Amino acid sequence: MAVTDQARHALERQQTVEITMTGRRSGRPRRLETWRYRAAGRFWLTGSPGKRDWYANLLAHPEFTLHLVDLDLPVRARPVTDPDERALVFGELVPTLDWAESLETWIAGSPLVEIQLD
Repeated sequence: MAVTDQARHALERQQTVEITMTGRRSGRPRRLETWRYRAAGRFWLTGSPGKRDWYANLLAHPEFTLHLVDLDLPVRARPVTDPDERALVFGELVPTLDWAESLETWIAGSPLVEIQLD
């Protein structure tokens, strides 16, 4: 699935996005609003430390739709569990979040998926 420059540009500009994923138990579409983050030259979904239904859904069904203004992109979630990669990404993200807990807390307990555009 090739992503146009227009799609990348739209994703660069838009931090608040909506995603539609498949429910892990119901198999039905689930849509939610969230923030996308940029770190290490890539795009990510994450959240404060703790269990998240959206993360469990993406683990079960990694293909999802990323909704941008006037553009719906079929994408894939790549869960990040490697401690070194998590440290790299969160090391760039967490300092930009004035409401975030400690970096160590995020590395240990926050969901993290890369948005794979193509």
